[in-house]
Amino acid sequence: MSRIDEIFARHRASGQPVLMPFVTAGYPSLDVTRLVLPALESAGAGIVELGIPFSDPIADGPVIAASMHEALLGGVTPERVLDLVRDVRPEIGLGLVAMVSISIVHRLGPDRFAAEAAGAGIDGLIIPDLDSRDADVLTELADRHDLAFSLLVAPTTPEPRIAELVARCRGFVYVLARSGITGEQDAAPEVSTRVEEVRRHTDLPVAVGFGISTAAHVAAVTRVAEGAIVGSALVRRMDAADPVAAAAGFVGELAGGLVCG
Repeated sequence: MSRIDEIFARHRASGQPVLMPFVTAGYPSLDVTRLVLPALESAGAGIVELGIPFSDPIADGPVIAASMHEALLGGVTPERVLDLVRDVRPEIGLGLVAMVSISIVHRLGPDRFAAEAAGAGIDGLIIPDLDSRDADVLTELADRHDLAFSLLVAPTTPEPRIAELVARCRGFVYVLARSGITGEQDAAPEVSTRVEEVRRHTDLPVAVGFGISTAAHVAAVTRVAEGAIVGSALVRRMDAADPVAAAAGFVGELAGGLVCG
């Protein structure tokens, strides 16, 4: 079992969903990222999505796109992100899932990228701009390196396509709460029908993201899903005098919305 499998299994056994915050690696600095990961675990996160900065973010709204731009200006590279993960991994038990562009994977080569990510302590991959022609290769590499590998199920994905996507997933399935780009929303998403459709084709845990912004949203999605992903709302709060404290405080609030089974 991968670490992601173990985390979801443990949470399922206790009836507790998994809070999955997203942070941009290197925003506002790599030193902050180094400190914020253990702080998020202490605040209630079970898995953290670590966005590897890319010059042309895919489906990311203005908050995350701006954070990636700032990280790139600060000299953040995939290699430096993996070095950071390697350094902090012995101190944390939470899962780390890299959200990364397929361009970065291809630049290093899929075999090398998967091996180096796993060797550094990354537990899974999300590749939002993955071409279907690469999906089988990445699924095989995920199996070889004991990595989770999650493909995105959108509100517009037809059910036959859902079956194809989830067959390639490992660890969990990422269900988008809405179409378009990431960003904070006022209303809680209605995802129960989509989650039910996914469950018809897999026993993997389901995590819901895109627009999840408050503890109430976390409560709403974790009534039907095993995980809640929060990105823009957290990244925005890290534009603060003390970004680590701001992030940990907000994740603590979000953890209050987890619904026990």
